[in-house]
Amino acid sequence: MRFSPRGYGGTRRDPDQVRRDGWHELGLLAVSVDDPRLTWPEREMVAQLGRKLYGPRAGEGGRSHG
Repeated sequence: MRFSPRGYGGTRRDPDQVRRDGWHELGLLAVSVDDPRLTWPEREMVAQLGRKLYGPRAGEGGRSHG
């Protein structure tokens, strides 16, 4: 019998399931700024949070939004 550490065997979870589990189990939220399920104001809020926490994205330069 072969032992495989978690995540190194069997079936892979789809990325959305990983994000869902992260939210439910750890309180972590991974959101794409381009997620089509979000409205424009929601996407803009995600982008503002990202800039505040981590700085501008590649290609954004140093521009500020508010």
